[in-house]
Amino acid sequence: MNKKVEVVGDQQALIARSLELILSKIETAIEQHGRFTIALSGGSTPKPLYEAIATQNLPWDKIHVFWGDERYVPADHPDSNQLMAHRAWLGRVDIPTANIHPMPTSDQDPADAVAKYEQHLQEFFHSSPGEFPALDVILLGMGDDAHTASLFPHTEALKVRDRLITVGNKDGNPRLTFTYPFINAANCVMFVVAGANKRSALAHVFASVADDFTYPSRLIQPQGELWWLLDKDAGSELKQDVAK
Repeated sequence: MNKKVEVVGDQQALIARSLELILSKIETAIEQHGRFTIALSGGSTPKPLYEAIATQNLPWDKIHVFWGDERYVPADHPDSNQLMAHRAWLGRVDIPTANIHPMPTSDQDPADAVAKYEQHLQEFFHSSPGEFPALDVILLGMGDDAHTASLFPHTEALKVRDRLITVGNKDGNPRLTFTYPFINAANCVMFVVAGANKRSALAHVFASVADDFTYPSRLIQPQGELWWLLDKDAGSELKQDVAK
């Protein structure tokens, strides 16, 4: 695994470095296979990153946007990851509607939505059931409990190894989420993490020994590149041999 950890001065520097890396991945992917695929994360940290991407002059018709997880709320709900990304980025650029691939959240049973999105992914990537297609970039955040996407500590979603998508659970509320084997199939996974409240979780995630089901971000070990981009508040206590 190609793991890289960078600690930068503040959140502004964190966004600038994240943008630089994503733009490089866009250029390389389009040059190599004519399109770029990315899965977005929710939360407050990536919003300024999406706003920064929206200011770029990019070949939008060659960029396809997915989501790594979604709260099970309508698309126009204030808590929707899709809505946040639309306001910050996708609604501000000339990207074809067909290139935006939101998770469906209108089915009465979230399991039905899981099946629909998994089928959509298989059709898009021309993959068969049981295969894990590789997105170019999957963006992830991390909570102060070390969850990522909607893979929360000690939940059933962490046990799913044979699907692309599953139902996550947060305090009894369902969510849709990529499974960790699907995340690990990516060409590049980027954690973008800010805030001193993440230090304890990071210490366990980077520890040589800890329980993966208590600290789910430890399960993210992709076949491609793994980037941990941290601001100083989050990463200042990491050992120097890690945060370099």
